[in-house]
Amino acid sequence: MDSFYDNVSKESLIYLGVTLFCLIFLYWAASVLLKRLGKNPKYLLPSGSFRKLAFPLILIFVSVILRMKSLRDLLNLEDSGFWFRKASTLLFILAITWLVIALLKIVKKAVIRNYDVGESDNLKARKIYTQFTILERIVIFIVIILAAGLALMSFEEIREVGISIFASAGVAGIIIGFSAQKLIGTILAGIQIAIAQPIKLDDVVIVEGEWGRIEEITLTYVVVAIWDKRRLIVPTPYFIEKPFQNWTKTSSDILGTVFLYVDYKVPFDKLREELTRVLNSTDLWDGKVDVLQVTDSKPNFVEVRALMSAKDSSTAWDLRVHVREKLIVYLQENYPESIARTRVLLQQPDTYENES
Repeated sequence: MDSFYDNVSKESLIYLGVTLFCLIFLYWAASVLLKRLGKNPKYLLPSGSFRKLAFPLILIFVSVILRMKSLRDLLNLEDSGFWFRKASTLLFILAITWLVIALLKIVKKAVIRNYDVGESDNLKARKIYTQFTILERIVIFIVIILAAGLALMSFEEIREVGISIFASAGVAGIIIGFSAQKLIGTILAGIQIAIAQPIKLDDVVIVEGEWGRIEEITLTYVVVAIWDKRRLIVPTPYFIEKPFQNWTKTSSDILGTVFLYVDYKVPFDKLREELTRVLNSTDLWDGKVDVLQVTDSKPNFVEVRALMSAKDSSTAWDLRVHVREKLIVYLQENYPESIARTRVLLQQPDTYENES
C-alpha cells in the first residue's frame, strides 16, 4: 500500500512547507512589532490593534496558499486551478478591504485619543474628531465600492458586459447623472462639511428654530440632539445652503442674556450690585462678563438686560435660569413696587338723569 508521501510531489511539498513557514514567520513578526509599538510611549498604538488586524492578515496568507500550484498538486486537484485562483483573488480583495478599514480605524483612534471632547474648551478636539469621523466614512465608502468593482471585474463574463455597457452608455450616463445629482450633491456637501467645518460634533446650533447639539455627522445627513431629547434629522446640504446659528463655531464659551421688564421706579444701581453678588455666588459663572443695561423703555415698563458669560452653552443656560430667578426674588423681597404693572386709567362716565 502506497503511503501519502509516495503519491505526492516532493517538490510541491517542499514549496508548500517553505511558504507556510514564511507566512507564519511574517505573522509572528507583525504581532511582535505591533505589540512593541503599543508599549512604546513614542508610538503607543491603541490596545487591541493586533487583534483587529490578525484575521485579515490570516485571510491574505490563506489567499496566497490557495493560489499555489503546490497545494493543488498535493490535493490532486490540478484541473480545478481556475476555481482556486478565483477563490484566491476574491479572498485577497476581501482581506485587503478589511485590512484597510481596520488600519483606518486604528489610526483614527490613535489620533483622537490625544484630544478630549469632554473638556470645557474642546474646540480643537471637536474639529479633529469631526474631520476624522467624516473622512473615515468617505474612505470606507470608496474602499468598499472599489473592492466590489474589482471583485466583479475579476469575472471575465462580467468584465465583457461592463465594457459593452460603457461603450454605449453616453446618453444613459447623462440621464443617470441628472437623476443622481441630488445624491451626489449631498455626498459632496458632506465632504465640504469635513473640510470647511461650518459645524462640528457637539456644536450648539439653532436649526429650524430648534436649539440643540450636533450629535452625528454622516455623508448624507446630520443628527441634531434637541434639548428635550428629540432628534432633528437634517440633510447635509442644509448646512451649506441655508443660514443657521452656531453658538460654538470659534470657541466653547458663550454669553448669556436675561431680560427683565420692570417699573420706572426700579433702582438700577442696586440691581447691578445684586447681579454681581448672584454671579459671584455661583460656579456657573466664568468670571469674565458681568453687565446690566437698560436696553429699552415703553410706556408701561423698562427693559433691563443682564449680560453674563459661561464656559459653554449648557452652563450658560443654567446660569441664565439661575440669575433670572434670583433677580426676580430680589425685586419681590426688596422693591415690590418696581415690578412692572399694567396701568389702566378708569374714568367715571357722566350720568344724566332723564326726567320723564
